[in-house]
Amino acid sequence: MCYIHPMSDYSFSERWIPILAAKSISTPTAVQRQVIPQLQEGTHLLFESETGTGKTLAYLLPLLEKIDASDSHVQLVVVAPTHELCSQIKGEVQSVTDLRTALLIGGAPLKRQQDLLKEKPQVIIGGPVRLAELIHLKKLKVDQVKAIVFDEVDRLLAPELRDETCMLLGLMPEGRQVVACSATAKPKLAEILSEACNDKPVLKLEQLPKEDVLRKRISHWAIFAEERSKIDTLRRFLSAEKPAKALVFTARPDQAMNIVYKLQYKKVDCEVLHARQDKQERKAAIDRFRSGKTPVLVTSDLAARGLDFPGITHIIQMDVPTNDDFFVHRAGRTARSGLTGINVCIGDAHEMRTLRRLERRLELTVYPKMLHNGQVISPDQFMEAEDFEDEAENAAEEAVREPRREAAERRPQKVRPPRQEKRATEPKTAAATVQTEKKVRERKAPTVDENRPQWAPTVSQRKHKK
Repeated sequence: MCYIHPMSDYSFSERWIPILAAKSISTPTAVQRQVIPQLQEGTHLLFESETGTGKTLAYLLPLLEKIDASDSHVQLVVVAPTHELCSQIKGEVQSVTDLRTALLIGGAPLKRQQDLLKEKPQVIIGGPVRLAELIHLKKLKVDQVKAIVFDEVDRLLAPELRDETCMLLGLMPEGRQVVACSATAKPKLAEILSEACNDKPVLKLEQLPKEDVLRKRISHWAIFAEERSKIDTLRRFLSAEKPAKALVFTARPDQAMNIVYKLQYKKVDCEVLHARQDKQERKAAIDRFRSGKTPVLVTSDLAARGLDFPGITHIIQMDVPTNDDFFVHRAGRTARSGLTGINVCIGDAHEMRTLRRLERRLELTVYPKMLHNGQVISPDQFMEAEDFEDEAENAAEEAVREPRREAAERRPQKVRPPRQEKRATEPKTAAATVQTEKKVRERKAPTVDENRPQWAPTVSQRKHKK
């Protein structure tokens, strides 16, 4: 490794110098300085380091150095939870060495992989299920394996993959070196790996000091949106921010497809990556996104686990995970290799409360943002903009009223005649009052037929009697 002075300490052969120089690697990262010497000594190691700090080369360089190129047996096995991460690790191996390497993952034709094993690969990379299957079929011989590596070990030891991972480790020969790494490694993982081995080695846990990538190099934003309007909020954000390369996370694969359909309907160039796709579709989406032909990739958590896409500027989380590890792995896709990035969470009221608790646990600072007039602004800027708009509106109204007022002042005023006062009504006399009351009584009194006897019935009474 073309390091300044640690080169002699690492005892790398001279062939590594031009290879690493071509990759622009001049000095080791913190995790490489800490891990490489221990792996050269054969230590069983579980190490934790933040995303984007160079974990892959930290274990590949010392372990590849131990491989005997003249020996045609499998000597190094690397296990990863996803097809894409396995493929990425294979590309990293082939970029630094010409050792024969085989990729053995589920979903690919078994016959084709059996043919690959006939070419005598020295490095095997794959998923735990397919590797264990090939070993049981006696197509993959692991009796000469010197080391086995578990990348993203927290996912490999999750309930859905734990049994297969432990079974694969139990199939390895005694005395092989066990290495595991993750951005979120816990001490109990070392115990599980040790119990799965036949010789029960003790794994040393190496937790590197935090480089504060999440706090120092990533800006965290929160945008409120109800569930029904999240995708439209995402579309408006992409239109306002115009990210060079954005990775959109959602927890459910079906929701990833829904997001892509709606974005593409609105003419947004994007691709989707989830676990239910076939191998060709996944590879095509990754290649288009990695090359920059597509600026937006929508993916689920497991599909993008451990993937390293260079130059990601924005991470957009369409839901707020309750698990801190998922949040860390999502956000860690940006701000890699010393760069900076933006992590955006779009959530409803419940998810904003979850984000607030997560903010306290991870000691982050999340800044509220909102979309206004095609821009991403803070609430303070929105209030200032509202005040400015109110002032501008008042000024516009005043500009309209002022000419009218001046015109009204210049217009000659009509001279109106003085209003005549009404004559005061004379108070009624007592005699006039008595006369009025008499007329009212006469008007209300019933008409009496003087010729009809008092005992005779009226017309209405006679009708009623009939």
